[in-house]
Amino acid sequence: MLGNQLVIDVKYEKLEPGPAGKHFVVVDYDGSAQTYYKPVDLDDPHLLLREGLDPTESDPRFHQQMVYAVASETLERFEAALGRHIHWKPLKDRNGKFLTAQVNRLYLFPHAMAEANAFYSADAHGILFGYFRAGNVPDAQVLPGQTIFTCLSHDIIAHETTHAIVDGIRKYFTEPTNIDVLAFHEAFADLAALFRHFSHREALLDTLQRTGGKLYVPTMNADIQGVPSDPTIQAEIAPDNPLIELARQFGQVSGSRSGLRSALGTKANPQDLRTKLEPHARGSILVAAVFDAYFSIYIQRTADLFRIFRAGGGSANPTDLPGPLATQLANEAARIAELFFGICARALDYLPPVDVTFGDFLRAIITADHDLFPSDTYGVRNAVMQSFRSRGIVPEDAQFFSEDALRWPEVDKHALPLVHGLIFGDPNGLTSHQKDENAKVLKRYAKANARTLGFTPPGNDIEVPSFHPMFRTDEDGSLKVDMVVEMVQPGEEPVDPTVSKTGNVRRRGGVTLMIAQAPLLDGKIGPPRVRYCIAKHPRDGADVRPRAAYVAEGLTNADGRVNFGLLHGT
Repeated sequence: MLGNQLVIDVKYEKLEPGPAGKHFVVVDYDGSAQTYYKPVDLDDPHLLLREGLDPTESDPRFHQQMVYAVASETLERFEAALGRHIHWKPLKDRNGKFLTAQVNRLYLFPHAMAEANAFYSADAHGILFGYFRAGNVPDAQVLPGQTIFTCLSHDIIAHETTHAIVDGIRKYFTEPTNIDVLAFHEAFADLAALFRHFSHREALLDTLQRTGGKLYVPTMNADIQGVPSDPTIQAEIAPDNPLIELARQFGQVSGSRSGLRSALGTKANPQDLRTKLEPHARGSILVAAVFDAYFSIYIQRTADLFRIFRAGGGSANPTDLPGPLATQLANEAARIAELFFGICARALDYLPPVDVTFGDFLRAIITADHDLFPSDTYGVRNAVMQSFRSRGIVPEDAQFFSEDALRWPEVDKHALPLVHGLIFGDPNGLTSHQKDENAKVLKRYAKANARTLGFTPPGNDIEVPSFHPMFRTDEDGSLKVDMVVEMVQPGEEPVDPTVSKTGNVRRRGGVTLMIAQAPLLDGKIGPPRVRYCIAKHPRDGADVRPRAAYVAEGLTNADGRVNFGLLHGT
């Protein structure tokens, strides 16, 4: 948390004790103590009048309230950005059959284990939060021996919920087919948590005033200015910037002076991609690239406010900002943060369905933003391109480093046939019957156009893991209706036994199709057409060695998918 008590507003729904709602079920079983804690009833009139329980670390019911609220808020932000409802990865029974009734309910376990860990588990169909005793760590803002609950960290809850969201959207992003895959998962979850900091208005205003408006600096001004370099009281100590730190308390008790990770990372160095191979360290490169672009836009958009301030007699390097200026800066910082989060979230729909790389994410960001906001009023796309380039993040297959070259190419209207029979439904989602019909339509389409889509004919083994209609508003205020579709074909390749003894490595090829609902013509909607075909197919043994290395490191389960419990425990 950022050092403040924060109020989170989530959409009201009728809840059962737990809380248990439409999307989340809190199951408070303490795996170490082997006991159930009494579930909180947030629909109790007494709690409704109080707007929930007051923050306290000693009451398990508050822990239940906390994980439910933050997870719900995180889900709502993604659904607003993506323009559709999000479904969790389907749960299977012991016989491998899908339990369709449980698809939209993710389980949250606030006290799952006595470990310094928290992770999303597809097998448990939920998120497991640990708790542990803090050691005697110098400078940590906790008592020696104090119990640390990961379920009380806003950042950790948001991070793990994002893992679950990505796994629900992209079925095969948990298969580490190249060295970027796990790093992308970690970086994307960090981005979702960090950008949420900028909506915490009290913390944002305080940070702005104590950094002179420089949100990107690692430390803030001390309460007492002009003290010696060796402070003697707390008020003379310059505190760290809470906006750019992730999971501060957890990081401190883990031995770090500051948060678990930071939005700043290290100075831009293209060589880092060659040397940083551990997923969290590698992911920090991507996080730093995105926030480099964010802070660049923030500086550009607030430059006039500082000019006005200086013209009125303000200092060129203020140590404290007047309230009205801080308010305007906070409004702009929050607006830009929400803009960047939305772009990053929408980029998920413009990624290939398998074997994602940092370069793919760059192309997806550029395409996703251009698709809804062609004019790029804020200059986001150029800022992103430059920050990624400075860190060596470039697409493998782009011919030039320009916006036009980095965007995924649109499909020529004659390259692929229209998709007859596809049903888009409405913003409330597709009915079961509509989903069944669309599945048939899309599988037929994939088989009929297998070679054109890059698959190996006859295409009987092509699956359609997901298809989601999206209802979004573009910069003109017009409703834009598309359907994002994943199509994947499996395959296997043998691996050099000197690299791995696991045998064959699963290699998949796939395409993400962005299919547009045709505009009305004479009062009727015409057949949809494919606007984007974002492909990723196996290429002559590429990426087999990095994939096998991950298996050897023991970060995956027997099915070849990442085990987040092991990944977060490294």
